[in-house]
Amino acid sequence: MLNRRQMMMAVSGGALALAAGAKAGFAKMMKMVPPWVWQKEHGVVSPVRKDDNPTKDEFKKYPRCPYCGMDRKMWSHTRHLIQYDDGTAEGTCSIRCVAVAFAINLDRGPKKIWVGDAGSDAKIKPLVEVEKATYIIDPTKMGTMTKVRKWAYADAAKAKATGAKTVTFDEALQEAYKSLGEDSARSRKMRAEKRAHMMKKMKMMKKMEKKG
Repeated sequence: MLNRRQMMMAVSGGALALAAGAKAGFAKMMKMVPPWVWQKEHGVVSPVRKDDNPTKDEFKKYPRCPYCGMDRKMWSHTRHLIQYDDGTAEGTCSIRCVAVAFAINLDRGPKKIWVGDAGSDAKIKPLVEVEKATYIIDPTKMGTMTKVRKWAYADAAKAKATGAKTVTFDEALQEAYKSLGEDSARSRKMRAEKRAHMMKKMKMMKKMEKKG
C-alpha cells in the first residue's frame, strides 16, 4: 500500500502531467485556423486568380474554399475546381459553394469544372470533369455544407450502387440552389455553436495553464 508521501507524489505528478497536457492542447488549438477566421481574412473579398492550369499544385493555390473557409484537401471527396472563360479560376469545398460562386460571378462563364471522385479509394480523391461524373442526391445522408448529400462519382456503377438518385452536374447544381437558404441558415447556427464551444474550451485551458 502506498504511504502518504508516495500518494502525494503520485497526485502531484498527475497534476503536472495534466497541466502539461492542457498547455500542449492550448498551444495546438491556438495554431488551428477555424473556417470563419480564415474566411474573414481571405474570403470572397479576394479576387479570383488568373490560372491556365488550375489542376497543377491545386491545394497550394486553392487550399481553402473562399465562400466558407473549409479546408479543400480535408474535403477532397466533394471539392470542386472551376476555371472561368476569362482565364480565372477558384476552388470550392462542395457543390453548395459552387452555387454561391456562380451567383456572385455572374459575368464569368464556367469554361471547365472538376470535382473530387467520391468513389475513389485514394486518401486524396482525384479530380474528374463534371460532365464525365455521375452525381447522387441522397436526402438521407449529410453532405458538405448541406443537409442533402450531393456527391460525384467517376464510375457510374458506384454511384448507382449507393441506391440514391443519380443525376448530372447541372441537376445537382439546381438542387444545391434549392437548398441554399436552408443550408446557409443551418451553417450559421452550427458556426455560432462551434465558436461558443471553442471560446469556452480556450477559457478553461487558460485557467488550467495559469494553475500549472
